Amino acid sequence: MIPTLAAREIRALFATPLAWIVLAILQAILAWIFLARLDAFLGVQAQLQNVLNPPGVTEWIAAPLYSAASMIFMMIIPLLTMRLVADERRNQTLPLLLSAPISPAQIILGKFLGLMAFLLAGVFLVLLMSLSLLAGGKLDFGLLIANATGLILLAASFSAIGLYISCLTKHPFLAGIGGIGALLALWAVSFSGGSGSFFLAISPASHFESFNQGLFDTGDVAYFLLCIALFLTLSVWTLEGMES
Repeated sequence: MIPTLAAREIRALFATPLAWIVLAILQAILAWIFLARLDAFLGVQAQLQNVLNPPGVTEWIAAPLYSAASMIFMMIIPLLTMRLVADERRNQTLPLLLSAPISPAQIILGKFLGLMAFLLAGVFLVLLMSLSLLAGGKLDFGLLIANATGLILLAASFSAIGLYISCLTKHPFLAGIGGIGALLALWAVSFSGGSGSFFLAISPASHFESFNQGLFDTGDVAYFLLCIALFLTLSVWTLEGMES
């Protein structure tokens, strides 16, 4: 049943102009950043030859590209999650969905996985852009894989948070604004304390930074997995409350 619900969400996403607009904007912004970083790298390539252990194209171009993608995801994911449950409530189709022989957990997981399949297309576009650098040089595949993994985990945590906020209202616009506000707040707290502070511990920005530098830290992986599990569980509890 979960794959069926996920497929339904994917079809619903690609049937709306918003999904195509989001992908187009994502690709346009990232292409501009990619070309700007490439131009800057070509401009300093002669000077880098005189530097001991100079940064390669992966550090100079690909890593900043993933960092930019993480910021863009923070703004666009709430626009995609805002309708997942709120739209069902507004159109009064949620009671029909809850009365079907499927559990609230299956509904939430189906919607979450459907959205993640869509977002993986965005991550794949970033990866393709990075792999195009092979035409002119060597890539640090370890750094590339770390960034792709971090971006997927970050997108999944943003999606879980946005999905939960969508469960709290029947107005998609409010869900979208609330999602953007919540993610901005979580991102901003990373600038509120020093190293090892509580604020750094709860900020997705600080945990993604390790992946962006090519580091696989089990603590960072655990943070994202716990964040995803927490907000998906809260979403299920919210739906169960509507069912009763």
